[in-house]
Amino acid sequence: MATPQFELSDPPIDAISAIKFAPTSLRLLVASWDKNVYLYELSGASGRLLQTFEHRAPVLDVCWGENEDEAYSVGLDWDVRRIDLQTHAQTVLSSHTAGAKSLAYSPSHKLLISASWDSTLHIHHTDDLTLVPSTIPLPSKPFSISLSPTKLVVAMASRAVHIFDLKSLAVLSSQNGASTTEGPHNLLELDPWQRRESSLKFMTRAVACMPNDSGYASSSIEGRVAVEWFDPSTESQKRKYAFKCHRQTSPEGVDVIYPVNALAFHPVHGTFASGGGDGFVALWDGVAKRRIRQYQRYPASVAALAFSSNGKFLAVAVSPGFEDGKEKLDDEVVKVFVRELGDGEAKGKGAK
Repeated sequence: MATPQFELSDPPIDAISAIKFAPTSLRLLVASWDKNVYLYELSGASGRLLQTFEHRAPVLDVCWGENEDEAYSVGLDWDVRRIDLQTHAQTVLSSHTAGAKSLAYSPSHKLLISASWDSTLHIHHTDDLTLVPSTIPLPSKPFSISLSPTKLVVAMASRAVHIFDLKSLAVLSSQNGASTTEGPHNLLELDPWQRRESSLKFMTRAVACMPNDSGYASSSIEGRVAVEWFDPSTESQKRKYAFKCHRQTSPEGVDVIYPVNALAFHPVHGTFASGGGDGFVALWDGVAKRRIRQYQRYPASVAALAFSSNGKFLAVAVSPGFEDGKEKLDDEVVKVFVRELGDGEAKGKGAK
């Protein structure tokens, strides 16, 4: 018998930009270019839409906050917003000077971090909103960010990668926020814990940190994924590697290369899923360097992925990625699928 997979009813009507499971429950946040954040609840082999939260412009990322009554969003209105999921109230915490692309929340440090195409990070202390958010300048435009328990990874243009220590970030931004008298653009010149050059030669599309705090994976528009470790020692850095994926051979025998749009680590097993413009989702054992399995093709490009906190569900957001050259959006293929994982389905296979 096939492992259950179901499709959420009432999906967004434009491309999906992000999807996030709640910290403890089976609620799901979905951000879309249709200017809305959607809140769903899974029950059994189905999911229902609970609420939508309208924004002024397309929403590019969303994340959960301190509890399941609050969420945060960013998008093309340049604003970083707090959403009260109970009252629908939205509060602007800060405003960038260009589209805000990525967002992440650290519950242990009470930090909300946004990354914008204005080449800055905004650091918000959610437990003390009297502190002015700090603005950290970046050398290049950020494409994706991800948090581990102690690190922030920022993947940027020009193959630049900055890794920040969250504890230092929290302390220095708190001091900076308390001392400022200069209004909203509270500049904090902060050197990262590590500066790296991406192992990928082409533009980074996604980055995701390992749940065990040991490293991260990144993906590019050129059908590749890289796996790296935080430990700066020579021995540890020798372990990093990259591999080809999400490539198909056309009927004419041409190797068609697709972007790897999404990465997500399993919270229990530490394996990870990748989703590509080819419409496929694959599970990988990054330590053993092996593919665990690949699922049947989805009806459009995979835009975003998320595992539930218990690791039993994988949410797959699909949207037209225009890899086929068609310019018109077919809203009938904007969908969210939820796959219930069998016992051991996402468990690593071990080294060859």
